[in-house]
Amino acid sequence: MPQLLLEIFSEEIPARMQQGAARDLERMATERLKAAGLTWDALTTYAGPRRLTLVVDGLPAATPDREDEVKGPKASAPEQALEGFLRKTGLTRDQLVERDGVLFAVISQQGQATPGLIPGMVDQIIRNFPWPKSMRWGSGTLRWVRPIKRILCIFDGHVVPFEIDGIPSDAITEGHRFLGSGAPFAVSDFVDYRHKLEREHVLIDVADRKLRILEQAKAACAAKGLSLVDDDGLLDEVAGLAEWPTPILGDMDPQFLSLPPEVVRLSMKVHQKYFAVRDPSHEGLAPNFLVVANVEATDGGKALAAGNSRVLSARLNDARFFWDEDQKVGFDAWNAKLSGVTFHAKLGTLAERVERIAALAREIAPLVGADADQAETAARLSKADLASGMVGEFPELQGVMGGYYARLAGQPDAAADAIRDHYKPQGPADTVPTAPVTVAVALADKLDTLVGFFAIDEKPTGSKDPFALRRAALGVIRLVLENGVRGSLVEMMKPAGTMIIAGRKMSADTKYSADLLAFFVDRLTVLLRDRGQRHDLVAAVFALGDDDLVRIVRRVEALAAFLATDDGANLLAGYKRASNILRAEEKKGPLPTGMVRTGLPNQPEPETALAFAVGAAQTAVDIALDAEDFAAAMTALAALRAPVDAFFTDVLVNSDVAEERENRLKLLGQVRNVMGKVADFGQIAG
Repeated sequence: MPQLLLEIFSEEIPARMQQGAARDLERMATERLKAAGLTWDALTTYAGPRRLTLVVDGLPAATPDREDEVKGPKASAPEQALEGFLRKTGLTRDQLVERDGVLFAVISQQGQATPGLIPGMVDQIIRNFPWPKSMRWGSGTLRWVRPIKRILCIFDGHVVPFEIDGIPSDAITEGHRFLGSGAPFAVSDFVDYRHKLEREHVLIDVADRKLRILEQAKAACAAKGLSLVDDDGLLDEVAGLAEWPTPILGDMDPQFLSLPPEVVRLSMKVHQKYFAVRDPSHEGLAPNFLVVANVEATDGGKALAAGNSRVLSARLNDARFFWDEDQKVGFDAWNAKLSGVTFHAKLGTLAERVERIAALAREIAPLVGADADQAETAARLSKADLASGMVGEFPELQGVMGGYYARLAGQPDAAADAIRDHYKPQGPADTVPTAPVTVAVALADKLDTLVGFFAIDEKPTGSKDPFALRRAALGVIRLVLENGVRGSLVEMMKPAGTMIIAGRKMSADTKYSADLLAFFVDRLTVLLRDRGQRHDLVAAVFALGDDDLVRIVRRVEALAAFLATDDGANLLAGYKRASNILRAEEKKGPLPTGMVRTGLPNQPEPETALAFAVGAAQTAVDIALDAEDFAAAMTALAALRAPVDAFFTDVLVNSDVAEERENRLKLLGQVRNVMGKVADFGQIAG
């Protein structure tokens, strides 16, 4: 079947926008092809430094003929209604079909040739493309990320003719800006297009560019007994900078290795887009770097390497200046500067925030097994490096530089590590600290942020989260769970709230804890859902009022395992049936209370059996919950499955005998109550 090939060729597209553009092109093409009634076998997009490419295989030559049936008025409807329907459909009365007293219009639509649909589709895509930033050029009205030079559009081997803002479509593209022949060339289909571009030193697939970079970079390093320092983010970026990437290994002045390795790597990465290199024979970086060029130099890249080495030396000289100057200043001067830096207009200065974090770290320290004095000291120094020259130049090194400077100032390793790592975890892929002092400071930092912004009503809304509160909440949850921190989350947050309210002279009745706890529930639900747990189970456990996150997760895991069994699924059904009966009775008046009686005249055996089973289950559940043995609690509930099934099979709850009815309602209430100690089963789907 025919193939559509589209290439939008432009000036350089920023690397950070390319993969998003490929996804947007795929989405927009899919939507418009479907809207046109077209089907296809495969749709693929590619993005590179100068071109976006779309290839669609298996398109039909034309859309199929269609018949749409439109329902009209009843045959007995007034004449005016009928005339209006005829005007709408463009048919006459004798062309309508009557069925069951209702008139229908059958509208036939002849299929359209696919080439006739493509120009409009491409025009809509280009004019509505959602670039984060776009521009106009010349005298035209078209907007694109950079000026468009060509539009290649071929269907079934033939050019689809159209023009967009003075740019005509054709079957011609261009190769590499420097390594290509320099002459535009024609292509006939995607295979021909890809083959000729590779011959002209262009790799259109980002996966191919990454593979070329890695293979040649590792080979260049291995030739000198070195290893490449992996950096997936940098690889993504440089793969978007070169159509024919060529890694070149360069040398740098070994004296710069006296700088912290994070400084060297960041100078390479942020300013120059270089990869760092290490020597496997010893720890640390090697005095080398790897740059990805967009050309193949005749001298093997020696001149390029030398030029880049000079530029890198200039950057690292700046870094060494900041490193040396910072060591002359120190923490006292930096902390003093924080008094003049506003954290937030309603939450005070960074210095005030440091005081809160220090006090909170001391409170949390016993919960995580940390030394309270060390936790407080580390917290007081944790934000000082924000005023340092190095962090001013490289904000990404906040915390990291503080850790280095703390060691140089003679602080214990535990405090220096806490300063370095207290921002962690900063995302789902980030590691979670386990050192007690670090955990105390990291929790204090994040809880102060969360409580503060909730107290001033600066909560995330929709997709907007300017203060990264979702990330902070997830960080708290991961710190608590992965370190087994036990205790009430609300109690853990209270000191932060007290300090913020008192320090900022807020109203004592400021309400934030309920909203913040609900926010934590939402974040925990997301985390557990990513781990394969059901969201309704989190809600069912949180409904009990527990806010010990470790205990909540254990309950959820045990509950999930229980509900995955036949006993769990059937008992859930029995619970819902009992709850429905009790809710219906509650509408009539208060439910009967008191002890369930056994040995009543003519009392059915299943009723007696359930009464004894509920009593036994209640005792077993209480013992298991006290020991936090949630698997045992679920086992105790499982013993109710058979008695509950038998009860609903053989016993009539709404007996005509008032005494029997009251006793049976009490019994169902006990079933609901004992199950409710484990979770709110009413919030569980199923």
